[in-house]
Formats: sequence, structure tokens, C-alpha cells
Amino acid sequence: MASVVEYKGRKAGYRCGYCDSAEGKVSCGMWAHSMTVQDYQDLIDRGWRRSGKYVYKPVMNQTCCPQYTIRCRSLQFQPSKSHKKVLKKMLKFLAKGEISKGNCEDEPMEPTMEDAVAGDVALINKLDIQCDLQKLKESLECEEKKGRSSKKAESHELIQSQDTEEKLGSGGPSHSIEVHAVPKPGKGADLSKPPCRKAKEIRKERKRLKLAQQSPAGGFEGVQAPREPLSLFLPKAKSSQPKSLEDLMFESLPENASHKLEVRLVPVSFEDPEFKSSFSQSFSLYVKYQMAIHLDPPDECGKTEFTRFLCSSPLEAENPPNGPDCGYGSFHQQYWLDGKIIAVGVIDILPYCVSSVYLYYDPDYSFLSLGVYSALREIAFTRQLHEKTPQLSYYYMGFYIHSCPKMKYKGHYRPSDLLCPETYVWVPIEQCLPSLENSKYCRFNQDPEAVDEGRSKEPDRLQVFHKKAIMPYGVYKKQQKDPSEEAAVLQYARLVGQACSERLLLFRS
Repeated sequence: MASVVEYKGRKAGYRCGYCDSAEGKVSCGMWAHSMTVQDYQDLIDRGWRRSGKYVYKPVMNQTCCPQYTIRCRSLQFQPSKSHKKVLKKMLKFLAKGEISKGNCEDEPMEPTMEDAVAGDVALINKLDIQCDLQKLKESLECEEKKGRSSKKAESHELIQSQDTEEKLGSGGPSHSIEVHAVPKPGKGADLSKPPCRKAKEIRKERKRLKLAQQSPAGGFEGVQAPREPLSLFLPKAKSSQPKSLEDLMFESLPENASHKLEVRLVPVSFEDPEFKSSFSQSFSLYVKYQMAIHLDPPDECGKTEFTRFLCSSPLEAENPPNGPDCGYGSFHQQYWLDGKIIAVGVIDILPYCVSSVYLYYDPDYSFLSLGVYSALREIAFTRQLHEKTPQLSYYYMGFYIHSCPKMKYKGHYRPSDLLCPETYVWVPIEQCLPSLENSKYCRFNQDPEAVDEGRSKEPDRLQVFHKKAIMPYGVYKKQQKDPSEEAAVLQYARLVGQACSERLLLFRS
């Protein structure tokens, strides 16, 4: 089925969940009745993001907290020291039941679900009642019988072989550039210089060199010099590569391990028996999480809200032969500890990436840093999918908000890139940070001549679904007399780009 969307336009002057501004948030949104995974991949590569079936895009140069799409290059990812501590903490807990006494702060992939669409909830409730997908499906089927193309053939061209390991920008319509920016004094490390070493290490090396130079043979006076080469007195080179993420994560446990952790991938579908059988337990966990972590009152985290935001997806499940074994679409990655769900990561598996949507977990297990642990598991999962599907190599973490301290942790998963909000090319995050220190809104592409290559150039080719018929916008506009209608359609075309405007069906009543 083709993607069918209703554009709802620009919404300004409502509460921001990141900085608590009463009316600083500005975004554009649309309701997605259905959407192919390729269309959604192309949309998130233009700065869009979904919450349930509501797909929105911040107006970056006007909103109070600019939200930059961030992706991690999972194939080159190396866990940091703090990441390794989280993995070791989990292994100790599973093996011996040990509970670390240190800092138990966690890093959920999103601080709260309502932050994403704050002020839009009433609109979403209204849309959810008004939108009847079944009628749209019946109309589309009628159109297909008449022989009119609904552009469904696009979904069969989702996968194209490309070498994502050698070229950073491959694996999506947006490409990468390198912007060479030298940080200002006091504004971060200068990447052109070698990293600083500890004074203790320097003193040790000086002592070794002094001992080696005390005699021509490299030994002490009055003592026969050993026959071993001088290199023994110098720092030893590591004989093996550092442990990979998988080595650290999947280290073998003893047979008498205290706990058993199992991660299950479940399609988001009430027709799936595993999803249906675990729904009640998953929902109870969500309520516990929202009330304890985000202090939501019980009436704001009911079954309706849970289903709408985390169990309702516009993505059509697809299982092409050259795709991953699990197929493409929306999934819940459930973390089962000793037969009980303790965390659920909501993810979308798309042609070029695994996209993190949300995470909720049992607050009783906060000491395991499940936000960090689940992100590392999702990066490892992306790498696993890449083995079967080479073009799937990125891990999208949603939005990076430099002006919001609780959202800056996403930049710790390196190497990662931010999406330029004007030209939609990917730029390494370390080249963006100096600019973000000076201004909340930045154009990362420093080539002043560069433009949005995927911009809408021929709006008349945009596809419209009107009165059970599919037609180009050039035909549709001749039937319209309201000037505001043209302005809305052209705004939509500019935001989704030329390629998506020719594939998505823009529903107009």
C-alpha cells in the first residue's frame, strides 16, 4: 500500500517539554494513515520524526529548542569507558547478583513521550477519531482496479546494494560532508593535536628511558646487559585489539548464574501472538515507569495513550528477500529478566537504519542503567542486521538538543553525525559542537553555495488523493479557489522534498 498522509500545517506558540517555555515551540506536522519504510527513511533524513502516527518536523530557526537529527555510525562505534562500566555492571549482576553502589543515573533515549508532541495531544486525539484508514484503503483499492498508478512500485525498490563502510554518506538520500572547524580557546579539544597524557605516565616513560641510556648496551653499570632488545624497557604495545562491543556485551556467564536476561524482538501488531500475550505486562511496566520517572498522574498514562503512542505505527511491515530476517517495520525489543519484562525499547527497522523511538523500564532496576544498556544493545543489533543487509548500518537516536542538558548525552555515542537543517547533509558532531556553543540554531554545512539537493522543484508533480481519486497537484489546483490551500500544499512539498512528494499521497478532503 502507498503512503497516505494528511498535512496539518504549522503549529506555533505552545509549551516546550525541554525548556518548559510556555509558548516557544514551533513545528509542522502531519497524520500518517499508512507509510512505507522507505518513505519514512527519507523523511527522517529530512528532519522528520514520528510519535505514534503523528509525524512532525520542528521549525528549526524559530523553535525555542532546535532539535537536530542524530545518527551513530554503528560499524565504527567503540564503547567509551562509561559504556564499558555499564556493560560490566550488567554482567556482574547476571553472574553473581551483585548490585553496584555507584551512581545509578540513567539515560532514557527520550526524557518523556509528551515532550515530542506537547500541545499536539488534543489534535492527535481528534485526528485519531476522525481518520478512517479503512475508507482510504477501499478508495485506493478502487483506484487500483481502474488501472491508475498509486506509486506502490516504489516499495519494491527499497534496497540497493551500496558500500556503507567505505563511504560515510551512503545508505540514504542525504550525504556527508566534513566541515573543518577549529574550536575556540576554552571551547573543546583541538582534534588536530595529540591527546594529553597523564603526568604519571610521562614520569614512568622518562625513568625507563634513563635506565636504558645508563650504558651503551642498555644495562646498569657493573652489571652485564641482558641480551633482550631495548624495546623491553619501553612501553609494551598491546598485542591484541581492544574488545569489541559484542565481546563485552555477550561475555559468557557461569552455569550457575544468578539471573537470566533474554531480549526478544516482537512486531508491533495485535495480530502477533507474542505481542498480544505480553501486552498487559508491557502496559503495566509503562504505567510504572511514567508515574515513577516522569511523575505522570494515572489518568495521563492509560491504555489509550500507551496504545496510541507506542503500539500504533503507520509503518507497513515489509519482508523483502534481500532485507533483514525480521523484516522492516515497528518493533518492541523486550528485555526479559528471569521471566519478567524489565524494559521495552520501541524501535523502527528501516532500509538504512535502526531508529530508536522510546524506552520505558522498571524503576526498580535503575541501578542497571537500562537507558545506556538498551542503547548499546540496539547498536549491537544494528551491526547484526548489517551482516545480512549491508546497507543497514546506522543507529538513529532521534533528536540531539544541545541547548537541553538532559538531551546532550546522545552525543556521547561516537562516531556520530548531525543533520544540517538547511541542506540535509550529515556532518560529524565534533565539527558541529563549536558552532552550537555560540548559537542554538546552526547551519552545519559551511559551503555558502550549497542548497537542499532534494528540495521540491516541480510541485505540480506532487500526488494528491482527493475524492477517491489520485491526481497530480497540477490537476488538483485547477479545481481549487482557496488561495490558502495552495500555500499549505507548497509548504508541505518544501518540507518533504521532491522525491517524497511524488510518492506520498497527500489526502485532501
